[in-house]
Amino acid sequence: MIDSNTKPNDGPDLVATMAAVADVDGWMSPGQGATLFDAASRCPDGGTIVEIGSFRGRSTIVLAQAAASNVRIFAIDPHAGNDRGPQEIDGFVDEAADDHAVFLANLERAGVADRVTHVRAFSDDAHDRIDGGIDVLYVDGAHRYGPALADIRSWGDRVLDGGTMLIHDSFSSIGVTGAIMRSLVAGRRFRYVGRSRSMTIYRADLPSGLGARLRNASRQLAQLPWFAKNVGLKVLLTLKLGAVLQRVGRPAPEWPY
Repeated sequence: MIDSNTKPNDGPDLVATMAAVADVDGWMSPGQGATLFDAASRCPDGGTIVEIGSFRGRSTIVLAQAAASNVRIFAIDPHAGNDRGPQEIDGFVDEAADDHAVFLANLERAGVADRVTHVRAFSDDAHDRIDGGIDVLYVDGAHRYGPALADIRSWGDRVLDGGTMLIHDSFSSIGVTGAIMRSLVAGRRFRYVGRSRSMTIYRADLPSGLGARLRNASRQLAQLPWFAKNVGLKVLLTLKLGAVLQRVGRPAPEWPY
């Protein structure tokens, strides 16, 4: 649901792209895949796309297949066995090598290995590996408050005027939501465009003036009831109450996107 006056570049259609990632592990709903596809397809010729947090390449493939052939694509992920996914914060060193190998194999199988530069480093150590400004930034790295805030601030500062920043697990993860509240709700640069489930879309074109900032803040604060619902669902799942619901004939809630 990116709003732009530019037209998407010619390239694979969304249906073919989503089919290419159907069997790739990751946390991305079809609507979120469409949102990433749209953002990448609107990246200007010769532009730069940066992804923070690639896991096994699901979102990376979508970005690479949607973007024009002369767009630079960087995927930042240390594949160090930490921040792998929901409730997988640390202690997965044994899986790290496998994640890295599967990531590379998935990109090769999708035909985009030569399009993507993988930066195997933590995001705060990767700035000097990528030169220039960023046209499309996708943040799906560590979801704890501190790292999420650092990614949004430091990498967000590199997004060019008019560029796009997408953030996964917004108004779903407590850490990511806290970082958004701190850095973007009352910010002066990024306009809140909307969201696809927990993937928020920001554009670096917020008009100047108090009125524009207040409207931008109110649109983001309006998402807090949905955030409260997501936190409640996660509590239920953490307490194993989903199985109780199933036993009484109610569907167990899915871990929120």
